[in-house]
Amino acid sequence: MTGFSGGGSILKPRYFNTLFIVRAAVIAAIYTVLTLVFAPVSYGDGLIELRVSEMLTVLPFYTPAAIPGLFLGVVLANMFSPMGAVDVIFGSLATLLAAYLSYKAPNKWLVPIPPIIVNGLVIGVMLHCVYNFPLLLSILSITAGQVLSCYVLGEILMVILDKTKQHLFPTDKE
Repeated sequence: MTGFSGGGSILKPRYFNTLFIVRAAVIAAIYTVLTLVFAPVSYGDGLIELRVSEMLTVLPFYTPAAIPGLFLGVVLANMFSPMGAVDVIFGSLATLLAAYLSYKAPNKWLVPIPPIIVNGLVIGVMLHCVYNFPLLLSILSITAGQVLSCYVLGEILMVILDKTKQHLFPTDKE
Protein backbone atom coordinates (compact mmCIF):
# COMPACT_ATOMS: atom_id res chain seq x y z
CA MET A 1 0.00 0.00 0.00
CA THR A 2 1.46 3.33 -0.97
CA GLY A 3 -1.07 5.63 0.64
CA PHE A 4 -2.95 8.35 -1.13
CA SER A 5 0.05 10.44 -2.05
CA GLY A 6 0.59 8.88 -5.46
CA GLY A 7 -2.10 10.97 -7.15
CA GLY A 8 0.09 13.94 -8.01
CA SER A 9 0.51 17.41 -6.65
CA ILE A 10 -1.71 18.74 -3.89
CA LEU A 11 -1.69 22.01 -5.80
CA LYS A 12 -3.83 20.60 -8.61
CA PRO A 13 -7.26 22.23 -8.80
CA ARG A 14 -9.12 18.94 -8.17
CA TYR A 15 -7.95 19.07 -4.55
CA PHE A 16 -9.31 22.55 -3.88
CA ASN A 17 -13.00 21.86 -3.57
CA THR A 18 -15.56 22.11 -0.80
CA LEU A 19 -14.86 18.63 0.54
CA PHE A 20 -11.13 19.37 0.73
CA ILE A 21 -11.78 22.60 2.65
CA VAL A 22 -14.23 20.92 5.03
CA ARG A 23 -11.81 18.06 5.73
CA ALA A 24 -8.98 20.52 6.39
CA ALA A 25 -11.20 22.56 8.72
CA VAL A 26 -12.38 19.50 10.65
CA ILE A 27 -8.80 18.28 11.08
CA ALA A 28 -7.75 21.76 12.25
CA ALA A 29 -10.61 21.85 14.75
CA ILE A 30 -9.87 18.38 16.13
CA TYR A 31 -6.16 19.18 16.46
CA THR A 32 -6.91 22.45 18.27
CA VAL A 33 -9.46 20.91 20.64
CA LEU A 34 -7.22 17.95 21.52
CA THR A 35 -4.32 20.30 22.21
CA LEU A 36 -6.42 22.54 24.44
CA VAL A 37 -8.16 19.69 26.29
CA PHE A 38 -4.76 18.24 27.16
CA ALA A 39 -3.15 21.68 27.63
CA PRO A 40 -1.09 20.84 30.74
CA VAL A 41 0.92 18.27 28.78
CA SER A 42 0.41 19.81 25.32
CA TYR A 43 2.38 22.93 26.16
CA GLY A 44 4.74 21.17 28.50
CA ASP A 45 6.08 22.09 31.86
CA GLY A 46 9.70 22.80 31.19
CA LEU A 47 11.09 20.11 28.92
CA ILE A 48 8.17 17.67 29.13
CA GLU A 49 5.72 18.02 26.24
CA LEU A 50 3.32 15.38 24.98
CA ARG A 51 0.76 16.54 22.45
CA VAL A 52 -1.91 13.90 22.09
CA SER A 53 -3.07 15.88 19.05
CA GLU A 54 0.18 14.99 17.26
CA MET A 55 -1.28 11.54 16.60
CA LEU A 56 -3.18 13.31 13.81
CA THR A 57 0.09 13.82 11.94
CA VAL A 58 -0.54 10.44 10.27
CA LEU A 59 -3.56 11.87 8.43
CA PRO A 60 -1.64 13.15 5.38
CA PHE A 61 -1.23 9.47 4.45
CA TYR A 62 -5.01 9.31 3.99
CA THR A 63 -5.89 12.75 2.64
CA PRO A 64 -3.92 15.74 1.37
CA ALA A 65 -6.45 17.96 3.18
CA ALA A 66 -4.58 17.04 6.36
CA ILE A 67 -1.63 19.21 5.30
CA PRO A 68 -3.40 22.58 5.60
CA GLY A 69 -5.64 21.14 8.33
CA LEU A 70 -2.72 20.29 10.60
CA PHE A 71 -1.01 23.59 9.80
CA LEU A 72 -4.11 25.62 10.71
CA GLY A 73 -4.73 23.48 13.80
CA VAL A 74 -1.21 24.16 15.06
CA VAL A 75 -1.54 27.89 14.31
CA LEU A 76 -4.73 28.02 16.38
CA ALA A 77 -3.45 25.79 19.21
CA ASN A 78 -0.14 27.63 19.45
CA MET A 79 -1.92 30.94 19.97
CA PHE A 80 -2.38 29.64 23.53
CA SER A 81 1.24 28.53 23.88
CA PRO A 82 3.42 30.08 26.61
CA MET A 83 6.07 30.63 23.91
CA GLY A 84 3.73 32.98 22.06
CA ALA A 85 4.43 34.18 18.53
CA VAL A 86 7.64 32.15 18.25
CA ASP A 87 5.64 28.94 18.65
CA VAL A 88 2.86 30.14 16.35
CA ILE A 89 5.34 30.89 13.57
CA PHE A 90 8.02 28.23 13.87
CA GLY A 91 5.89 25.45 15.33
CA SER A 92 3.32 25.90 12.57
CA LEU A 93 5.92 26.00 9.80
CA ALA A 94 7.57 22.87 11.23
CA THR A 95 4.20 21.12 11.13
CA LEU A 96 3.57 22.26 7.56
CA LEU A 97 6.90 20.79 6.45
CA ALA A 98 6.39 17.58 8.44
CA ALA A 99 2.84 17.13 7.09
CA TYR A 100 4.02 17.53 3.50
CA LEU A 101 6.85 15.04 4.05
CA SER A 102 4.40 12.60 5.69
CA TYR A 103 2.12 12.97 2.67
CA LYS A 104 5.05 11.92 0.47
CA ALA A 105 6.00 8.93 2.66
CA PRO A 106 6.25 5.77 0.54
CA ASN A 107 4.49 3.55 3.09
CA LYS A 108 2.45 3.86 6.27
CA TRP A 109 5.27 2.79 8.59
CA LEU A 110 7.33 5.83 7.58
CA VAL A 111 4.50 8.38 7.93
CA PRO A 112 5.25 9.30 11.59
CA ILE A 113 8.97 9.88 11.01
CA PRO A 114 8.84 13.43 9.52
CA PRO A 115 6.90 14.99 12.44
CA ILE A 116 9.15 13.20 14.93
CA ILE A 117 12.34 14.50 13.34
CA VAL A 118 11.18 17.96 12.20
CA ASN A 119 9.34 18.84 15.41
CA GLY A 120 12.02 17.30 17.60
CA LEU A 121 14.61 19.56 15.99
CA VAL A 122 12.57 22.75 15.53
CA ILE A 123 10.74 22.72 18.88
CA GLY A 124 13.88 21.53 20.67
CA VAL A 125 15.86 24.46 19.24
CA MET A 126 12.99 26.82 20.13
CA LEU A 127 13.06 25.67 23.77
CA HIS A 128 16.81 26.20 23.81
CA CYS A 129 16.56 29.70 22.32
CA VAL A 130 13.52 30.90 24.29
CA TYR A 131 14.15 29.27 27.68
CA ASN A 132 17.88 28.57 27.46
CA PHE A 133 17.29 24.86 28.08
CA PRO A 134 20.22 22.59 27.16
CA LEU A 135 19.99 22.04 23.39
CA LEU A 136 20.49 18.28 23.24
CA LEU A 137 18.16 17.66 26.18
CA SER A 138 15.50 19.87 24.56
CA ILE A 139 15.70 18.02 21.25
CA LEU A 140 15.67 14.58 22.88
CA SER A 141 12.77 15.47 25.17
CA ILE A 142 10.56 16.78 22.36
CA THR A 143 11.54 13.86 20.13
CA ALA A 144 10.55 11.37 22.86
CA GLY A 145 7.13 13.02 23.19
CA GLN A 146 6.73 12.95 19.41
CA VAL A 147 7.57 9.24 19.29
CA LEU A 148 4.82 8.53 21.83
CA SER A 149 2.27 10.74 20.05
CA CYS A 150 3.12 10.03 16.42
CA TYR A 151 4.21 6.41 16.50
CA VAL A 152 2.31 4.91 19.41
CA LEU A 153 -0.95 6.90 19.25
CA GLY A 154 -0.60 7.61 15.52
CA GLU A 155 -0.22 3.93 14.64
CA ILE A 156 -3.28 3.08 16.75
CA LEU A 157 -5.17 5.73 14.80
CA MET A 158 -3.89 4.25 11.52
CA VAL A 159 -5.21 0.80 12.47
CA ILE A 160 -8.63 2.35 13.01
CA LEU A 161 -8.44 4.44 9.83
CA ASP A 162 -7.36 1.46 7.73
CA LYS A 163 -10.67 -0.18 8.65
CA THR A 164 -12.81 2.90 7.99
CA LYS A 165 -10.98 4.87 5.29
CA GLN A 166 -13.48 3.97 2.56
CA HIS A 167 -16.14 5.79 4.60
CA LEU A 168 -14.01 8.72 5.77
CA PHE A 169 -11.99 9.37 2.62
CA PRO A 170 -14.00 7.82 -0.25
CA THR A 171 -12.86 10.26 -2.94
CA ASP A 172 -9.15 10.24 -2.10
CA LYS A 173 -7.51 7.70 -4.37
CA GLU A 174 -4.31 5.75 -4.16
